[in-house]
Amino acid sequence: MRNIINLNQDWRFVQKDAGLPKELPLEWLQINLPHTWNAVDGHDGNGSYDRGKYWYAKSFKTPKQPLSGGKVYVEILAAGQQATVYVNGSEVIYHEGGYSIFRADITELCKEEGDNLLVVACSNENKSSVYPQFADFTFYGGLYRGVNLISVPDVHFELEYFGGPGLQVTPRPCEDGGAVFEIESWVVNGDENFTVMYSVQDAEGREAACAVRPADETKVEVYVPDAHRWEIDSPYLYTVTATLQRRNEAYDEVSARVGVRSFSCDPDRGFIINGVETPLRGVSRHQDQLYKGNALTREDHFEDARLIKELGANTIRLAHYQHSQDFYDACDELGFVVWAEIPFISEMNHDPDAHLNCISQMKELIIQNYNHPSICFWGISNEILIGGISDKLVENHKELNALCKEMDPTRLTTIAHVTMTPVDSPMHNITDIESYNHYFGWYGGRMEDNGPWLDHFHKTYPDICLGLSEYGCEGVVTYHGPNPACKDYSEEYQALYHEHMAKVLDERPWMWSSHVWNMFDFGCAARDEGGVAGRNNKGLMTMDRKTKKDSYFIYQAYWSKKPMVHLCGRRYAQRSGDTTEIRVYSNQPSVALYLNGKPVEEKTADKVFVFEVSLAEGFNTVVAQAGNLRDSMTLEKVEKEPSIYVLPEVNERAEGVANWFKLAGDLDLKAPMEFPEGKYTIKDTIEEISKCPEAMEIVTEAVRLAMNMKVVPGEGMWDMMKSMNLERIGEMAGSMLPEGFIESLNGKLIRIDKV
Repeated sequence: MRNIINLNQDWRFVQKDAGLPKELPLEWLQINLPHTWNAVDGHDGNGSYDRGKYWYAKSFKTPKQPLSGGKVYVEILAAGQQATVYVNGSEVIYHEGGYSIFRADITELCKEEGDNLLVVACSNENKSSVYPQFADFTFYGGLYRGVNLISVPDVHFELEYFGGPGLQVTPRPCEDGGAVFEIESWVVNGDENFTVMYSVQDAEGREAACAVRPADETKVEVYVPDAHRWEIDSPYLYTVTATLQRRNEAYDEVSARVGVRSFSCDPDRGFIINGVETPLRGVSRHQDQLYKGNALTREDHFEDARLIKELGANTIRLAHYQHSQDFYDACDELGFVVWAEIPFISEMNHDPDAHLNCISQMKELIIQNYNHPSICFWGISNEILIGGISDKLVENHKELNALCKEMDPTRLTTIAHVTMTPVDSPMHNITDIESYNHYFGWYGGRMEDNGPWLDHFHKTYPDICLGLSEYGCEGVVTYHGPNPACKDYSEEYQALYHEHMAKVLDERPWMWSSHVWNMFDFGCAARDEGGVAGRNNKGLMTMDRKTKKDSYFIYQAYWSKKPMVHLCGRRYAQRSGDTTEIRVYSNQPSVALYLNGKPVEEKTADKVFVFEVSLAEGFNTVVAQAGNLRDSMTLEKVEKEPSIYVLPEVNERAEGVANWFKLAGDLDLKAPMEFPEGKYTIKDTIEEISKCPEAMEIVTEAVRLAMNMKVVPGEGMWDMMKSMNLERIGEMAGSMLPEGFIESLNGKLIRIDKV
């Protein structure tokens, strides 16, 4: 029978390209898996992180084989981003792609007696053939999910086909209340002496159906009467086991937990599961944590899922790559509808091998995760038009979509469009359903632009199922104030933004899905904004999972069925002024507020309750009550609020905009823009402009004022922004920019000769 041996303990690691060792290098650092060398520098704010080729080594004993001819495989659960595996000095496999399982047969290289040496060279260096090429997150390096040995008899279920489990189950509900389970397994080296025995067990472990097939014809359908459905609120799981049998002896066994459900999307009815219209409302999730990077345990993954469930979400977009089997398991058990995707993001690399890598990663994603009932959507790319469009880009997307439909016709394909993707783009109608990443109210425009944009698209393209795959804004729990505004990074503005967005989405159940960007703050070593470098701070929770921001609770009020009440602004603890605003989120019909033990007022509202109170000198106790639920906080009235509450850049930016126009005083901002040949203009990419220091200085200041982002060649967000032209950035910023800003930028640039 199959024996899986965990190899996570007692490895040796060296953070330099030391080369292949001949014996276990005891002088290297002793570590356990999971491990990443970017656990700290991947998000500590130093502006970069270590991207190199580094080495892991471990000794192991060859597993004892009960039968002659047995096989031993090494299983790497993930290695960021490229890896070469060696056993006893011989290379056994090279793998490109940092997020999927891969295996290799090492039988012939293992010693019968004594220790074997397993070595893995991991690299998170940029390689033109491997996605992601560049993106707004840290590409952690290392063996961050663990390593196993798998010992099997000579006749066994397939282990080498794209890292899959060797078993594929497709449950289909029937109109009579039962379900048909289509089951297929793949047997290596089987002959007429072997059969495959299939068993379907219910959640209590009782056998609900069974079948037996010859080892060379293993596909079969079995019927389960009165089958329980996998529902979001009741995620019922069956266990399907395939046992490879030789007469009275079981040789190998694999199993999968699966769910019976039907689902579809309709442009006017949204997402439908098991015949019930159910708008998908949830979050996106990255897989890293503070000072752990992406080297998470099974317990870490399940805790993340539990926190999302507590929020009341019913869907998760797993960005922007294949996640751990542990997290997919958690989604199966807790009842999330999942969007799973590959890291085809930001820009297409024209290296032909890069497209092959896309295909390979898509095959791995589907084959390794086919059995998870939580997954309903395969995502083929994210914001890919940041790098521009071409006929080849469109062709590659059509090929990826066709691949998904060929490999898995049971699920829907989707795509996440960058906000400036035109509504008449050829990128539409490639996938079954579509979504947009919109940040109106943060990177551009106003939050009030979201609803009208969605309605306009829906009216113009009534046959497209539309979702919102990303939306959000930064919230740093240090920053507060009575007048929150876009780009002040305050917890209060983030909460107001999400108040508005939660209502926008609640009023549009025809949208098949929405996913907040992001559930948790996450590592992006290149970022430096809001006074917190090295991270994207749009999370509803902090990266260490310690603090739920106020924005977390507005979604809980909208989505959770469990009664709740939450007082906002507890970190805005020192307040000045004659009066102050108290906001309360609750899914109850009325909330009463008490100040220092005395009733202030009871209000009826929908999710958001706003009170105006006058604090007493010194400390004040504030209590909100909704039915039997209470929440309390302490506020101090002060003469002057702490300066730390306001990000210094907020005032500097306002002064910078005024100075910008002062220096552009001789330009006619009402005249049509000109684009003379031989001069720089807003139609040039940032990379082109960077060739001229004088022009680049103007652009750097413009982007800082427009989007509060730093653009320095080779640093920070450079890879994300270099291929964008300033006209496009202006379109993104929209009404966020003062009138005449883009015109003044173009007017300054056209005075400079092109290099």
